Amino acid sequence: MQATAIALLLLVLPIGASTGNAGAPASGAHVYLLRGVLNIFSLGLDDIAAKLQQQGINVTVANYLSWASLADEAAAEYKSGRTKTIILVGHSSGATVLPYMVARLDSLGAPVKLAIGLDSIFRTSLAGRVGRYINFYIANGNGEPVAKTKQLQGELENVDVGKLGMGHLTIDKSELMQSMVISAIDAVAFGPSKTPSVAQQTEVRAAKPSSGAADASATVRR
Repeated sequence: MQATAIALLLLVLPIGASTGNAGAPASGAHVYLLRGVLNIFSLGLDDIAAKLQQQGINVTVANYLSWASLADEAAAEYKSGRTKTIILVGHSSGATVLPYMVARLDSLGAPVKLAIGLDSIFRTSLAGRVGRYINFYIANGNGEPVAKTKQLQGELENVDVGKLGMGHLTIDKSELMQSMVISAIDAVAFGPSKTPSVAQQTEVRAAKPSSGAADASATVRR
């Protein structure tokens, strides 16, 4: 049951330091994807970014070290009205800095609607305003849950995906994970749909035998 509930909570991962805008955005959302160390271990975020761009969603992919400047940029876009919904996705060290980015954006008057962390290996705590924060981690590896503080205003979900056959260096490249992340982002960017909850999706995925591949294809746009 836990493994199944895990499969539906997912969202989006990014890589590369690029900003994408496939013509006129289909929504007012902007997704910021933060890679981990060295920019070579979070390539699955590129796949996610490309798929989001195809849907008309603005995306920015960058290294985790630029989280503060990205937060300032996102806040400026939000206050100008060019961005209506801020969404964050991070892998490894990119996931580690997400709570800091959430807090900074909150202090700048630009609350995060959705944040998705993919296997931070450092202990972090969450404060400030955030609509929903999903932390996918691998407990039988080095992944860590995110702690909830009294200052948190929002929903926090810690989901152990260790039983789904993912590792720290493959979680962002898993097509199952990518589809869950994108589904979560779409629900926020385009409004509620009839898609099941993350917990429900995880249960369904875990109940099915792993094929090692997902149905979706990926196109990376530079």
